Amino acid sequence: MDDRPLLLFDSGVGGLSVLAATQTLLPRAPLVYVADSAGFPYGTKSELEIAARVPALLGRLAERYGPRLIVIACNTASTIALGAVRAALDLPIVGTVPAIKPAAAISETRVIGVLGTDATVRQPYVDDLAARFAGDCIVLRHGSAALVELAEAKLQGERRPIAEYRAAIAGLFDQPGGERIDVVVNACTHFPLVAEELAEAAPHPVRFIDGAPGIARRVAHLTEGQDWPETPLHRAVFTRFGDAERHLAPALARYGINRAESL
Repeated sequence: MDDRPLLLFDSGVGGLSVLAATQTLLPRAPLVYVADSAGFPYGTKSELEIAARVPALLGRLAERYGPRLIVIACNTASTIALGAVRAALDLPIVGTVPAIKPAAAISETRVIGVLGTDATVRQPYVDDLAARFAGDCIVLRHGSAALVELAEAKLQGERRPIAEYRAAIAGLFDQPGGERIDVVVNACTHFPLVAEELAEAAPHPVRFIDGAPGIARRVAHLTEGQDWPETPLHRAVFTRFGDAERHLAPALARYGINRAESL
């Protein structure tokens, strides 16, 4: 039986939203979830820092865990380092990109919001997606490091007031035309983890969408026909293992991850 895992990589816990979608389609797949806690957060780092860090780290992880496929479950890392990782590693690499195409398909007002990290929303890749798939739409963007921190805090068991979420997304809706946004792309894998809070914090009803289901379908396609173990084992790996990571144990257990270790 082939017990090689799928390896999912993010700077923090955001990639768990992609992991959950993947588990739905591939319930027997063994999973290694990697959080680069020593490098967190990526969204406030420079492109040069991320471009140097991510390929080197994924090379070490591929050597240690021997995955059959790697998912970069992080929009920031994908938009900056996906090409370099694919060039360096001889195995399938699935990236994460903002779900602008499906957002444009369902928007009625033709005004779309893109909510991500500062590093993601300023990438030329986002310009290209908007031009190719949302050419008849106004695409408003906002980067929020605070929202990433709120998602991390939630998974550590900490409840934050909804006012903090309102403040984190105000920069999107306060832009000219923001009152017409009817679809928001969660262009950071952390943000689906606080979907209920985002819906409550939004100043008017909007639909939030993300790319996790599409990523899971891509992984299922690339592994179609492969063998899986009868009883998959899952583990979490952190590049720094401290109190914050220990506090994630209950949240990880909800995803079937009962083993955590340091790289």
